[in-house]
Amino acid sequence: MAKKDKTPGELLQDKLAFKPENSGNLMSDEEIAGAIAFCEDYKTFLDASKTERACSDWVITLLKKKGYKPFNPDKTYKPGDKVYLANRGKAVILAAIGKRPLADGVKILASHIDSPRVDLKQRPLYEEAQLAMFKTHYYGGIRKHQWVATPLALHGVIIKKDGKPVNVVIGEDAGDPVFVINDLLPHLAKDQDKRTLSEGIKGEELNVLVGSLPFKDDKASEKVKLNILRLLSEKYAIVEEDFLSAELCLVPAQKAKDVGLDRSMVGGYGHDDRVCAYTSLIASLETPTPDYTWVNVLADKEETGSEGNTGLASRFLENFILDLAGGQKTEGRRVFEASECLSADVNGAFDPTFPEVNDKKNCAYIGYGAVMSKYTGARGKAGTNDASAEFVGKIRRLFDQSGVHWQTAELGKVDMGGGGTVAKFISNLGADVVDIGVPVLSMHAPFEVVGKLDVYNTYKGFLAFISQK
Repeated sequence: MAKKDKTPGELLQDKLAFKPENSGNLMSDEEIAGAIAFCEDYKTFLDASKTERACSDWVITLLKKKGYKPFNPDKTYKPGDKVYLANRGKAVILAAIGKRPLADGVKILASHIDSPRVDLKQRPLYEEAQLAMFKTHYYGGIRKHQWVATPLALHGVIIKKDGKPVNVVIGEDAGDPVFVINDLLPHLAKDQDKRTLSEGIKGEELNVLVGSLPFKDDKASEKVKLNILRLLSEKYAIVEEDFLSAELCLVPAQKAKDVGLDRSMVGGYGHDDRVCAYTSLIASLETPTPDYTWVNVLADKEETGSEGNTGLASRFLENFILDLAGGQKTEGRRVFEASECLSADVNGAFDPTFPEVNDKKNCAYIGYGAVMSKYTGARGKAGTNDASAEFVGKIRRLFDQSGVHWQTAELGKVDMGGGGTVAKFISNLGADVVDIGVPVLSMHAPFEVVGKLDVYNTYKGFLAFISQK
């Protein structure tokens, strides 16, 4: 409708009211094509990075190709220097030294590269009814019933008694076997059907089918288990005791795929939060000599509370920035107090099948762009960083000026539940922090879904943030 044809009320609404819009209506055909192309490389990354160890290895390999050098805390770095710090093979920090002094603050991007999964117990292998099985302990907030009767791949590392590591990946290549957690047939599930959904599959029922062929020896016991041990010994030169010092997990075996007849979405395992890790990583690599020093941290353990020495509740990010500051004879706390951070994490997307869990005016929608979450937490904002209005206003202006399509959201209705991110751990150090990420459907499921336009706009938002003058 032309402006001259609008009523006074319509003109006033245009001027004063706010109505979010799908970014597909706002982006040019060229921009949409760019978003689709961007997600092709993202799918490749997602398939190669199904665990935090695999993701860390993938990132470090790329950083070395781009000229990044291992960080030396005793060295003074100059503008344009590019460094990385690997933390126990599970987390990575990368940084580019800017033209401004560190006393002016740094621009921090913080995501996590662990995702919900099913871990093996330390003594996992057993035989029952002449089937070999693995016992498991799930990692993070999974809905257990979603992980049964679906192909799974085994990933991880085994540290042998002599200290030598053995890397394990089974189920990803076309000729590999896969693993599965069995479910009951519906004909015999009468009692199971009476359980609540959260108890439909119990934790101790997440047992993984490993094999059924016995080792041929009349005098041996547990012959199917013995045959599995034989196969593992032949392939990896390990014995059963080596499981005691192993980190092995089951993840979905399927590859990332386009979703929808219009191919507007990507389905796959681990969007939470590797979609933010990837978008922040690519944005960082495109800003090699920034005005402000930028620091990008890809952390572990967020799905279990960020505890441990590879999670952001530890001091590995703090120590890194303190070491950088020491090289410029600057107090670390002054650096943090002047710093800004985008906590790069996902939010839940509105699903029209389950509308009752969201406040429709304050939730994220697929296609509407990067999502800003001023606060997370549960119910009464418990456990959240609540970004200041001033910092939200600054990022709002930055995104608008940079052509970034974005939206705001909470994670569900006030009393429905909630969740948290790493934002609070960085704001506790004195930095201004707000959550920016991608809206996700079926979050924490073995096959999550994101919108390609949202992925691309999140990348553009991170690029605008660390490119500030």
